[in-house]
Amino acid sequence: MIEVPGAALGGPPRLRVGIVGTGRVGAVLGAALARAGHNIVSAYAVSDLSRLRADALLAGVRLAAVEEVLAESDLALLTVPDDALPDLISGLVDAGAIRPGQFLAHTSGRYGYGVFDDAMRIGALPLALHPVMTFTGTSIDLARLDGTPFGVTSPDVLRPVAEALVVEMGGEPVWIEEGSRTLYHAALAHGSNHLMTLVGQTLEVLAAAGVDDPARLVAPLLSASLDNSLRYGDQILTGPVARGDAQTVAAHIRALADVSTQAHNTYVALARATADRALAAGVLRPEAAESLLEVLSGKDPR
Repeated sequence: MIEVPGAALGGPPRLRVGIVGTGRVGAVLGAALARAGHNIVSAYAVSDLSRLRADALLAGVRLAAVEEVLAESDLALLTVPDDALPDLISGLVDAGAIRPGQFLAHTSGRYGYGVFDDAMRIGALPLALHPVMTFTGTSIDLARLDGTPFGVTSPDVLRPVAEALVVEMGGEPVWIEEGSRTLYHAALAHGSNHLMTLVGQTLEVLAAAGVDDPARLVAPLLSASLDNSLRYGDQILTGPVARGDAQTVAAHIRALADVSTQAHNTYVALARATADRALAAGVLRPEAAESLLEVLSGKDPR
């Protein structure tokens, strides 16, 4: 049975907040909580760069050992890499650093509140608050937080607390069920991280084609494509794959193979996926798809 401190649901008094990990996310969210009136009591920083971030964004906040940060805080914000989170929590439990009634929040996209199971057994109050944004670790991120969605997961009784903290940081809470966290995170990583890979390959190939400023050339096209995709979906797919221009696609594949194996392989894989989606959406005619799919399976129409 989870018991929630009454003051936490009713606004002020403010929470004493400790930050475990002042990387690009932790320092910024700590600054956002301070901006909302919470008291950042201490922080734990490992690297020289994380100490610099703490100095810049959490001015005057004392740096301390992890156990000290937990001892001083009503809310401990654990902003460490996903793979490090379970061991950190189990270590804190074993060390007796977590106390009943203490809020523990992480910013991992992958995990919900189940990662806090051991801590919950001793009365900790778990929150999963994942900002759906990329971070630079600078004050620029504070402005970007305004309106940023956060994937929020917690026990039902703590949902008002979790969502209130997100709103206080300037974000927009989006509820994610506990059992859907990994799938939710996979979707975000697929869209964001792989988009960056795709853009990077595009710039490299344009540079190989002799374009002096690839980013300037392609920025309007990529921006419009992203906007159209978000607004209209597969119905506005365009380009040689959607048209079934098999010979053009074959020429692209040959040209890419000469300059970048990585871009070549990515192009073929994404062209196959695009063809499937274009067929399903009725954009690509089945009779036009046959020769295209042959090309994508390795046959040359020449």
